[in-house]
Amino acid sequence: MAGGGAGSLARYMAGMAIMQRFGARFPLGTMTINITGSFLIGLAMTLITERLPGDLFWRPLLVIGFLGGYTTFSSFEWESYATIRQGGFWIGLANVVGSVGLGYAAVWLGAVVARK
Repeated sequence: MAGGGAGSLARYMAGMAIMQRFGARFPLGTMTINITGSFLIGLAMTLITERLPGDLFWRPLLVIGFLGGYTTFSSFEWESYATIRQGGFWIGLANVVGSVGLGYAAVWLGAVVARK
């Protein structure tokens, strides 16, 4: 519960900071949060499963709690849908392709970093 609250607060703060700096036409805050969350889950799960096997504390706190509260997949889906529905097909498509493609690359990179 503490991890989820901290992750939600981090998501809110990061999303607001990005939106204030870059505007809200493209959902860059949500995309950035999803990509960084993907990197962190790749990093954390690799460390937890390969370097700290048997530790039952870190996965619920960091992965389920903090990263569960931090990542914004449902927001990503809604923003993509709403953007496309409002006539921004290419912006919505860029958000979907960018979030999924870069998010996968971030999970991979996090796992690679954790193994070093």
